[in-house]
Amino acid sequence: MQPDDRQEPGVPRTHLDVAASFDVPVSAAWQLLTDTRTWPRWGPTITAVETDPPVIVAGSTGRLRTPVGLWLPFVVTALEPGARWSWRVAGVPATGHRVEATPDGCRIVFEVPVVAAPYAAVCRLALRRIGRLLAAGPS
Repeated sequence: MQPDDRQEPGVPRTHLDVAASFDVPVSAAWQLLTDTRTWPRWGPTITAVETDPPVIVAGSTGRLRTPVGLWLPFVVTALEPGARWSWRVAGVPATGHRVEATPDGCRIVFEVPVVAAPYAAVCRLALRRIGRLLAAGPS
């Protein structure tokens, strides 16, 4: 876990970065992060997603099912194509998702709100699952 590297001096930190690097192009990572059909495969807290279309855009809405069977609504509040998206789940600001180019591929970053710092452990597990999916190639 790393501090928010985009933080301005003197401004309180709003989130923590949980990141991993992968030897794949940004486009492959971005596709995995924005296609809701893949979320249950890498997101430990998501077992199903309902939204149309399945690839999110700014303003996308839908709902996700948690492992305990509870359905929660979501809305994508911001999206910079190929770079970053953020959302609200059940009306609460949730983890942001970022993809950055690196010399060897890309870096995926989850932006965990400071008030939800323990959720960083879930994000680490998600990054491990994402790594396996990216290594396996397109399904």
